[in-house]
Amino acid sequence: MNPSINLEQTNSARNNRASAPQKATLKMGVIGLGHWGPNHVRVFNESNSTNVLMCADLDENRCRYIQSRYPNLQVVANAEEILERSDIDAVVIATPASTHYKLAKAAMTAGKHVLLEKPMCSNVQESKELIALSKKFGTVLMLGYVFLYNPGIQFIKKEIDRGQFGKIQYLHTSRTNLGPIRSDINVVMDLASHEFSIFDYFFGCLPKWISAVGSCFLDTPREDVAFLSMEYPEKILVHVNVSWLHPQKVRTLTLVGDKQMAVWDDLNHLEPVKIYNKGVAKEPFYDSFGEFQLRLRDLDVQAPKMDLQEPLRLQAEEFTRCVRSKTVNSKNSELGLRVMKCLESAEKSLRSEGKRIYLEQEA
Repeated sequence: MNPSINLEQTNSARNNRASAPQKATLKMGVIGLGHWGPNHVRVFNESNSTNVLMCADLDENRCRYIQSRYPNLQVVANAEEILERSDIDAVVIATPASTHYKLAKAAMTAGKHVLLEKPMCSNVQESKELIALSKKFGTVLMLGYVFLYNPGIQFIKKEIDRGQFGKIQYLHTSRTNLGPIRSDINVVMDLASHEFSIFDYFFGCLPKWISAVGSCFLDTPREDVAFLSMEYPEKILVHVNVSWLHPQKVRTLTLVGDKQMAVWDDLNHLEPVKIYNKGVAKEPFYDSFGEFQLRLRDLDVQAPKMDLQEPLRLQAEEFTRCVRSKTVNSKNSELGLRVMKCLESAEKSLRSEGKRIYLEQEA
């Protein structure tokens, strides 16, 4: 298996920031001010170590909105104006997925470090080219898989590494809401990107196969509801439901092991993770022929206490640390490439009515 991305430095960097010597402020640009871009403007502007100088978006209404929120911020329509500025060190790209490759390539060619929102690109080949450009120009290319910085997901990862769940048997996740409905990509590329990044974080490898079915219930050209199944090494089964057409906003993950089980609910801000000491065990002996040979274990449920910091802020701090240390975060890029391979395979399965697509395992 490939090593999973290490996020322990994120929290330690935050704790040591006060005692560290003051460094020059990192100058930022944000390209894309739609659903998620303004959040990047907020977290980078609130940091003591970064400052957003300029934003860009083709939508005049979004530009006016950001200008009203940040009167001192320069807001333009053309992203090239950001890339041409020699005083801007790094950019966030939060535009439609179809533009990611062109914008990230132009940014790195201009010597800018890049925080690129998911999905990485439109296909695997474009992703490989961006990684090669990052190495060529020595620029940081970091993918915006923000749930890898979620304290609940990080806690479950640590428990996996400690062997607390025993043999992991299966996972089930749901990521649903009533919108927002995107016009450039389908629901798999949009929402399942997060799921694949979380599974890669847990297991550090590609699944053996992926099967996906979906439908366009809203009469759009792209799927708005999908169900995915896959198998990771050691016979770990995974099932995913993603939907833009659901009455409730749901972000949950259930992990079942032979020792313990876990449920993560991102919308439960008081107790986002619960650990269940439940399972099934074989009976040591039987009193009669045909007696049921399994017994249930149903003990305590624990809700571990955790420091619920904002994941996007932690991600921004990690990006800043990488840029300042001039560290090309190859593990993050490799994770992004594996996620792209999963997405491309899921797309192939969708077009083949759920046929299993087998992925070539990496050495």
